[in-house]
Amino acid sequence: MTRESKEILLVTGMSGAGKSTVLNTLEDLGWEVLDNLPIRLIDRLLATPPADGSDGADRPLAIGIGAQTRDFDPDQIVKRIDKLRQDDGYDIGTLFLDCSGTELERRYSETRRRHPLAIDRPAADGITHERGLLAPLRSWANRLIDTSNLTANELAQQIRQTFARSKLGEPTLSVMSFGFARGLPREADLVFDMRFLRNPHWDEALRPGTGLDAEVGAYIAEDVAYATSMAAIDALVLMLLPRYRAEGKSYVTIAFGCTGGRHRSVHVAERMAALLRDAGFSPTVRHRDLRAAPQDSLEGAPATATDRDDHSGNL
Repeated sequence: MTRESKEILLVTGMSGAGKSTVLNTLEDLGWEVLDNLPIRLIDRLLATPPADGSDGADRPLAIGIGAQTRDFDPDQIVKRIDKLRQDDGYDIGTLFLDCSGTELERRYSETRRRHPLAIDRPAADGITHERGLLAPLRSWANRLIDTSNLTANELAQQIRQTFARSKLGEPTLSVMSFGFARGLPREADLVFDMRFLRNPHWDEALRPGTGLDAEVGAYIAEDVAYATSMAAIDALVLMLLPRYRAEGKSYVTIAFGCTGGRHRSVHVAERMAALLRDAGFSPTVRHRDLRAAPQDSLEGAPATATDRDDHSGNL
């Protein structure tokens, strides 16, 4: 019998070699992650259907096991996984994390942690004992990463490159508008100042409207700098989003600000959200200050021709 194709990865290896980093990275990528699950419970886990409304059936599963796992027996683990493969049709891969003894000793010394197999002895004793204990799993695993010369960030990057799956682990993407007069949004990752664009607030017919109105948007788009600046912002955002994803960033907020947060920023935020949807993203949109009342004192007096002439020369 062939089971539905659910990707399952067993993550094991030397204590201190980076198992926690790998599991945390897989979880950030959208995997379902369980750590130190007794091997005898794997059958029961796989036989249990996901909760109604959850996406558990579609998410790949990572199970962390190691010397600290209850009933840990490498030979029995190999036999149990072979049975799940051959008799039940599950496709289960195994990732083994190795590391040199010298580097493991250095890590335990720096963190002042005790090796789980050498609580009252030098870490070197535990490392030697564990290496012999895990030998069957190491020789049987179909993936091996030696982390001796890898930082935690480099290991996480390698896991992202290898185990990222389409539509999993995408950053939660938000686009927002705001008014500078009411403060910068603290959650913003990228902030674009739209106050260089012509301001509909100073058109009495457009002032009551918002950036959601077509006539307001058309007025803003007539600014001579609009097309060039929007093209530059579009290109920058579309270039940065894959980089944020590669770095494992979980949330990305793009904020557009104008003075009051009702006209220019709202229009440009809606435009950016539409562009991102066309590019295959699923952004949420929030207009922080859209309901704020228009106020001339917030906007400042518009420059007149006389003002421009008075300030064009030397002081």
